Amino acid sequence: MKATRENPILYIVIPCYNEQEVLPITSKLFLKKITDLVAAGKISDDSRVLFVNDGSKDKTWSIICDLAKSDKHYIGISQSRNRGHQNAVLAGLMEAKDKCDITISIDCDGQDDINAMDAMVDAYVNDGCEVVYGVRSKRDTDTFFKRFTAESFYKLLNAMGAEVVYNHADYRLMSARVLHEFANFKEVNLFLRGMVPLVGFKSTSVAYARHERIAGESHYPLSKMLSLAFDGITSLSVKPIRFITGFGVIVALISFIGVIWAIVEALLGATVSGWASMTSIICFVSGVQLICLGVIGEYIGKIYMETKRRPRYIISDRTWDEDEK
Repeated sequence: MKATRENPILYIVIPCYNEQEVLPITSKLFLKKITDLVAAGKISDDSRVLFVNDGSKDKTWSIICDLAKSDKHYIGISQSRNRGHQNAVLAGLMEAKDKCDITISIDCDGQDDINAMDAMVDAYVNDGCEVVYGVRSKRDTDTFFKRFTAESFYKLLNAMGAEVVYNHADYRLMSARVLHEFANFKEVNLFLRGMVPLVGFKSTSVAYARHERIAGESHYPLSKMLSLAFDGITSLSVKPIRFITGFGVIVALISFIGVIWAIVEALLGATVSGWASMTSIICFVSGVQLICLGVIGEYIGKIYMETKRRPRYIISDRTWDEDEK
């Protein structure tokens, strides 16, 4: 029987990819947070730290297995291959939804303030919030370039029609009620920070300061950030298609005016054959067409992937016997 809202079962869902350097450090912090919350009477002792191994090539999975043997609060699952951060988070959430009352997803690197979990749990217990977003209040530890690109990332997503919480990544609390509804979202192209707000329910935000990575290297360089932004836009919004349509109309009007102007000039005998002007016009129009085709092709590609209905994750191993849980 599950605990009540006043004493919820919490699963902390942590995606891991090649985290052998940082995992031995942060795992202790996650366990301490579980035990502290239990001691404070905020959560049930049946709460767990759930690691999701995303096809790591180092010793991450063996470390998770050792942790599971050392304390009952540690458990882990391993995907059959690397499927990306978003799929790893989803795998953990779907694995936990029938075993707990609330989940908190957080990265393994220790940059997100673990102590913000207290306020998240309080918002669920005391205020009845089903979703609590962890929002970064400041990015003092980031370089100017990292801070600028990250903030531009959220502004771009909102401008393109993707509903996201500003400065929120994937550090959030979700109740089992929300997770069961979220399971009905069958998209293969995942962008969780844009999909979760679509579920609805009462929500709030908790601000926290972002820290430096405790150990290891970041697995989210600029190239992956840009790819995630483009996936988020094209997965959640058709605004780029509408933008192309509007831009195409403008170009067509300018071209039509240009044709009229050329005819008038020809009739007046004021035309001078110009290679440069003609080449410039052809290159401009051709470039616009290629860009438009590229964006439309991205949408068609996503439709192609969605129609295949491939599994979004495949769990190959667990640290427990499935019949026992």
